[in-house]
Amino acid sequence: MSIGTTGKLQEEVQKRRTFAIISHPDAGKTTLTEKLLLFGGAIRLAGTVKGRKANRHATSDWMEIEKQRGISVTSSVMQFDYNGHRVNILDTPGHQDFSEDTYRTLTAADSAVMLIDSAKGVEAQTKKLFQVCRQRGIPIFTFINKLDREGQNPFDLLEELEQVLGIRSYPMNWPIGMGKQFCGVYDRKLTQVELFQGDDHKEISVRKVSGYDDPVVKEIAGEYFYDQLVQDLELLDVAGDEFDYEKIRAGELTPVFFGSAINNFGVQTFLENFLQLAPSPTPRKSTAGLVDPLNEKFSGYIFKIQANMNPAHRDRIAFLRICSGKFERGMSVKHVRVGKDIKLAQPQQFLAQDRDIVEDAYPGDIIGLFDPGIFRIGDTLCQGGGLEFDELPTFSPELFSKVTVKNALKHKQFQKGVDQLTEEGTIQVFKTIGFEDMILGVVGQLQFEVFEYRMKAEYGVEVQLSRMSYQFARWLVGDEIDPGKFRINSQLVKDKKENYVALFENEYALRTAMEKNPNLKFLEMAP
Repeated sequence: MSIGTTGKLQEEVQKRRTFAIISHPDAGKTTLTEKLLLFGGAIRLAGTVKGRKANRHATSDWMEIEKQRGISVTSSVMQFDYNGHRVNILDTPGHQDFSEDTYRTLTAADSAVMLIDSAKGVEAQTKKLFQVCRQRGIPIFTFINKLDREGQNPFDLLEELEQVLGIRSYPMNWPIGMGKQFCGVYDRKLTQVELFQGDDHKEISVRKVSGYDDPVVKEIAGEYFYDQLVQDLELLDVAGDEFDYEKIRAGELTPVFFGSAINNFGVQTFLENFLQLAPSPTPRKSTAGLVDPLNEKFSGYIFKIQANMNPAHRDRIAFLRICSGKFERGMSVKHVRVGKDIKLAQPQQFLAQDRDIVEDAYPGDIIGLFDPGIFRIGDTLCQGGGLEFDELPTFSPELFSKVTVKNALKHKQFQKGVDQLTEEGTIQVFKTIGFEDMILGVVGQLQFEVFEYRMKAEYGVEVQLSRMSYQFARWLVGDEIDPGKFRINSQLVKDKKENYVALFENEYALRTAMEKNPNLKFLEMAP
């Protein structure tokens, strides 16, 4: 690779920002995503998700069951250009039942945007997703949404970030009023007031001021809100955290932005700050040590597999996160797990269901590869071989059902559907010891419904699900595992890799088993 090519690789890597949006359902994630796409010129019309009767659906919600429910079930990828940056948004399902797919998608992001409803604060789902980001030590940016509605005191929201999530915050701007009295935000960095105009304005009305004690601010805010603003900002200046770029990069301090995505207010300010502060693609851990994005040899890994994205073609797409080097259409790479060279002939990039064939791509980009059934989640593809990226975690399911096929003649289609949906990560499959009964494990009830729906719609198979009373799955690790010891209050099964897994009905049963088997480790994630 020539010096010019190396310079081109460096330039392309520095342009990229790849992030996921994490939030609780209904916090406004689809709206925020679409406003970002509007600024990037990627879409011209914002769709609306209004449940069953919506005749126009959000760009990121494409599966039929999503349209019926008005929720995001699968993770899609969207790319756009803005101010010299190439932005990749990994859209993650907000619904709590799909958190495992979301967790895996977060491994492909270099930073996360945490979206919080100003009235509800930090909710359970946000907390779960935040922990996954925290484990990876990636920067987290916070957008507090729905300021045009009555919400909690901003200081209470910041305190909640610290108490519930354990992260310090630095407000980049501060609201003037809230709900019906919301008149804008004061930008601490640029010393200006952004005026709230109440509807979907693309252009923001800005008043430059000398500081928050400028008479112009009083004129905009009115006496009551002006006094409140001055008190708040004085308190932040004295007692709040200082802006610290290194702490932001380490995921220890989150920059906070206030706004209203549905009114397009504060979104552009957020985007421009985010692009300045968020990291470009970072090195990834592998069996050969850290892989630098500027390494000239191409490498990447599969973090998601989606079957039947286009019902007309019954296809499977494997989503690949590029980690190093330049990707070129038609290139040959080593499929490390199977030890074979494969040609990447029809790589695709996405705006939800719209796809374009991509000629080249760089670290941080996500591309879709046509999958004839050769890929699994976590597979490494690279030039020359010699490394594998760290395995993606499998998370412990909380709901279990025995599954059987209603029509025994359709067993072959049934097995194919189960295998494909397992590889996608839609469900986890366990087999009982001896009887070989099939048990499905999921994080939430909606996954069972999607499993039934897709088995019928895509594979022509009707299944019977019988709910089981287990609540916990623990992977067992130890020298010798005797199935005879696990007959009380639990069931011993095997996962797809033949690991022993114990299913428990309650915490008491789990604790008892742990006490009786001190030689074993009981793991929440697959070893």
